[in-house]
Amino acid sequence: MRHIPDTERRSRLARRHGVAPGLRQPDPEAATRAMTVLHSTEPATVYLSLHARVDGLSVEDVDRALYVDRTLVKQLAMRRTLFVLPRDLLPAAWGSASARVAATERKRVAKDIELAGIHVDGSAWLDQARAAVLRELDAAPDGLTALALREAIAHIDVKIDVTAGSVWSAGRVLTHLGLTADIVRGTNTSHWRVSRPRWTRMADWLGEVPPPLDERQGYAVLVGRWLATFGPGTVEDVQWWLGGTKGAVRAALADVAAVEVSLDGGAVGWVLPDDVEEVAPVEPWAALLPVLDPTVMGWKSRDFYLGPHGPQLFDRNGNAGTTAWWDGRVVGCWVQDPDGVVVLGLLEDVPAEGRACLEVEAARLSEWLQGQRVSTVYPSPAMKEAR
Repeated sequence: MRHIPDTERRSRLARRHGVAPGLRQPDPEAATRAMTVLHSTEPATVYLSLHARVDGLSVEDVDRALYVDRTLVKQLAMRRTLFVLPRDLLPAAWGSASARVAATERKRVAKDIELAGIHVDGSAWLDQARAAVLRELDAAPDGLTALALREAIAHIDVKIDVTAGSVWSAGRVLTHLGLTADIVRGTNTSHWRVSRPRWTRMADWLGEVPPPLDERQGYAVLVGRWLATFGPGTVEDVQWWLGGTKGAVRAALADVAAVEVSLDGGAVGWVLPDDVEEVAPVEPWAALLPVLDPTVMGWKSRDFYLGPHGPQLFDRNGNAGTTAWWDGRVVGCWVQDPDGVVVLGLLEDVPAEGRACLEVEAARLSEWLQGQRVSTVYPSPAMKEAR
């Protein structure tokens, strides 16, 4: 069995994720494909993740890919998380990860509606709500905001206290319609750091909508893409990222003919059959990645690049804050000062060369942001301390 040590895993990360300055990608589409998907829970993450991987990127370049050419599309999928996917990956997600989450979400919505006493049959209520939204959007090919839909459709204009501090509203209906690929988050009506989309019929947004792959095919495509980006990884890594069952992961690994390799610490990892050969080392590099960046969130077991810093860089719910990287490892975080200038918050001693390279990246990011401050609801302990 081929052994892939942590040093090589870090070289693979640098080469394939486009984060090393000399290995960046040419455009938003290539950078997204390199990562399989981009996290989009916070809208700014998409722009900052792409800035980290594409030289000379502008906000307009990202907007072009998302809202003009529509080569990149927002889709709720794995782990009920919002991602940006390359357009050709949508059918795989629709038939597998999104369908799985849609089934779970239907049950939750129905239960909440029934417990609130709004309807005795929550599933029937959801079907009526979905139909009402689709009728409204049929007459608005450019889409409507959630507020406009709520004002137009009394059926979905409800609020339910699910738990303390959590309110159920019309967004849950839109979320379910998005999971089933009936609608999509279209044009953003706000700043790139804020998400206020016009919900749009998928057919209006994409034109011709391809059919979803069946579940097994969809999972195989997603796992194959994941291995190309993140491999080697363990079954547990893939299962965590995919949000599926271990059985689905093992079937997908078999379908893509994945090959076992050994990892440092004694774990068994998997790579694609044409990805067994050794990857050459990479010269030391520096990068600054945003909250929930796909590189940081790609694996369940992260010691090979986090070292001892995991508790300081993730919040209690497992959301990654900003990260500062030197030579394939996370060595700290970054924040912005009151003027919007990027400031490093290092968690360990970094050699002078590394500190200088990180300062270059901080200056590059500060210049790109032009004083615009990016807020987050997922600050890590390290970020809070650095502020």
